[in-house]
Amino acid sequence: MDGSHDTGSQSDDSFQYERQHVEPIYDAFICPLSKQIMKDPVTLENGQTFEREAIENWFHECKENGRRLVCPSTLEELNTMDMNPSIALRKAIEEWNARNEAVQLDKACKSLNTSSSESDILWALRFIQQLAAKNLSNKKMIRNTELIPSVADMLKSTSRKVRFRALETLRSVVEDDNDNKEIMAEGDRVRTIVKFLNYEQSIERGEAVSLLFELSKSESLCEKIGSVNGAILILVAMTSSKSEDLFIVEKAYKTLENLEKNENNVRQMAKSGRLQPLLTLLLEGSPEIKVSMASYLGDLALSNDVKAYVARTVGSSLINLMKSNDMQSREAALKALNQVSSCESSAKVLIDHGILSPLVKDLFTGPSRLSTRLKEVSATILANIVNSDSDFRSIPIGPDRQTLVSKDIIHNLLQLISNTGPSIACKLLQVLVGLSNSPGTAVGVAAAIKSLGATTSLVQFIEAPQRELRTVSIKLLLNLSIHMGTELADCLCGPAGHLSILFKVIAENVTSTEEQAAAIGIVADLPVTDVRLTTQMLEDGDFIIVVSRIKVIRQGEARSSRFVTPYLEGLVRVLSRITYVLQEDPKFVSFCRDHDLTGLFTELLQANGLDNVQIVSALALENLSKETKLLTKLPNLPSPGFWGSIFPCLSNQLVMTGLCRVHRGMCTQRETFCLIEGQAFGGVVALLDHTNDKVVEASLAALSTLLDDDVNIEGAVSVLCETEGIRPILDVLLEKEAESLKERAVWMVERLLRSKYIANEISDDPSVSTALVDAFKHGEYRTRQIAERALKHIDKIPNFSAIFTNK
Repeated sequence: MDGSHDTGSQSDDSFQYERQHVEPIYDAFICPLSKQIMKDPVTLENGQTFEREAIENWFHECKENGRRLVCPSTLEELNTMDMNPSIALRKAIEEWNARNEAVQLDKACKSLNTSSSESDILWALRFIQQLAAKNLSNKKMIRNTELIPSVADMLKSTSRKVRFRALETLRSVVEDDNDNKEIMAEGDRVRTIVKFLNYEQSIERGEAVSLLFELSKSESLCEKIGSVNGAILILVAMTSSKSEDLFIVEKAYKTLENLEKNENNVRQMAKSGRLQPLLTLLLEGSPEIKVSMASYLGDLALSNDVKAYVARTVGSSLINLMKSNDMQSREAALKALNQVSSCESSAKVLIDHGILSPLVKDLFTGPSRLSTRLKEVSATILANIVNSDSDFRSIPIGPDRQTLVSKDIIHNLLQLISNTGPSIACKLLQVLVGLSNSPGTAVGVAAAIKSLGATTSLVQFIEAPQRELRTVSIKLLLNLSIHMGTELADCLCGPAGHLSILFKVIAENVTSTEEQAAAIGIVADLPVTDVRLTTQMLEDGDFIIVVSRIKVIRQGEARSSRFVTPYLEGLVRVLSRITYVLQEDPKFVSFCRDHDLTGLFTELLQANGLDNVQIVSALALENLSKETKLLTKLPNLPSPGFWGSIFPCLSNQLVMTGLCRVHRGMCTQRETFCLIEGQAFGGVVALLDHTNDKVVEASLAALSTLLDDDVNIEGAVSVLCETEGIRPILDVLLEKEAESLKERAVWMVERLLRSKYIANEISDDPSVSTALVDAFKHGEYRTRQIAERALKHIDKIPNFSAIFTNK
């Protein structure tokens, strides 16, 4: 293939043009000024003949330059600029041209074949191009001599020059001639032209798009061009290219504008990303076209940005179409709205356009209004809408200005869920999920469900055979669990065994899924003081499942899922509930011992980045530590005997080793849940400098169990001193602003100050004294009381009761 971009020179063509003359050019035919064969010869007063346009330009230059008016040939002065047309000469030139063109046309016909030389073919193409450019009658002559197919065949030449010249020639031939355009539509000629559009950095590319533009002016050819596979996609890509030549971009854009006359082309453009023509037809077309365009819009895969644009442009029109009494129109509109509504920004636009009222009306109307299939689409659209971040409490629907979270609307939704098939029920449950995603609307949804007594009906969906239905019901129950934990606990503990079904989901996969995270979240939100529920979970082996799953995650075997964090948080919260009811049944204590929950929660304290896990673990350790003083076995000392009791100096003083300094007995991490004997103490102290106040507060709560009235505070203080735990507690008092933290820290500092050693050391620290004074002056009532006692320990407030006692 010839790689040259040179398309041939005008001089070569002129040479060929001259060579084919039947008779020589007469001098009288040549204009003295332009040196070209005249078309409109005129004669001046001195008898000299010129081309009209050339002599008019000469006169104009003379006038502009202030020169004398002279004849350009003889230079004699002229008295007038009058020109007389030379009719005889013009006719002679026309006859001469006709004779020559006839010969040249015959020669061109013979030259347009593969056996001709490149130069002959180029000459023939240039001749036909120039012939066509003269007038419409010449284009008809070219058509009648059947030259168009021959020129089109040259598009398949191996010479780039020939191909480029053929495209140029065809453009001249079809310009302003619909009959010639129809001939170009035959066979695969249009497809051949389209192929040139794919030639990057090619001279044929620009000429091909120019030819397509000319062809696209014919409505009958628009369908032909659009039917060529990839033609519209290529043209759309050309208009959006940033590296394309501006001329090519403009021609491609204008070609597409012409192709918009055909509906099928409009569909192809929409599929290729040029959506505006479809939207225009949807707004301005006939009713039939609007339905057709809406239906096709529903089949397109749109990006979120495009969905928002579509909603802004035709949202109102689609909603109006949805309200139509014509079922075909409504189906097309619902199909499009289902596609468009599935992103938050577009959903908000549709809400502003008033989509909620007709949607809800369609759902709650009997089957005569909408078919089951279309009701499912309506439910899907509503589910998409409520997933937007909108305040549905303030958006009125219906004549009574109700809202989606009004009690009667929620009741209607619940009744529809109970009386419809799984597919629609799933979509309507998604509506409730969307409404309950926001804490503000979740309260109203929960209240409506409780008032209707529908909790049991919703819980039953967790055993649905359809996985999607089961998953969405679990999501809904998770959103509601914090608002209706008691009702859910009652349902889950019932004879239907729904709790065990929930735990089957929780233990289903190795990797954590969204469904599993939601399922464990439901159980985690149930009241921790519900002994009946905790007992059932223990008897069913649910806690064993929880412990094993936590260990699997901690070992790194299930951390690839993006739901592993909420799943782990839920597992830890569920496991911690057993520590809230330890005194209710010895079986709970035995489970904690058998599975060393003190050690497990201690490990979870190190879950960096998982604040909720650390909070729950620290609070669980607090609960376990509270039990230590009840579980610790105090040593049995032998009786000193009769004389030993009378004379203590005569008895042998027994010294017991290995006793816990805080609980004064035999303590272990596993058996008595002692924080001192295990690793928990250091882990809890380490969390005191956490940036999350709730983590710090939970850590203080766990440590406070070592300073209770029923333990050896001196022993706890000595342990804190040895492990450098005093300073972090003081830092909480000095640095934290939250009232709950302040109260907790003041309480612990007061306990520490009961040790004279600590009191003497702290009394010299003005910052601690200042913090205690501030708490005494500005804290809550309980905090002020505790701060007062602390200040007495360091002699900042006199102990009047002690003075009165001495007196």
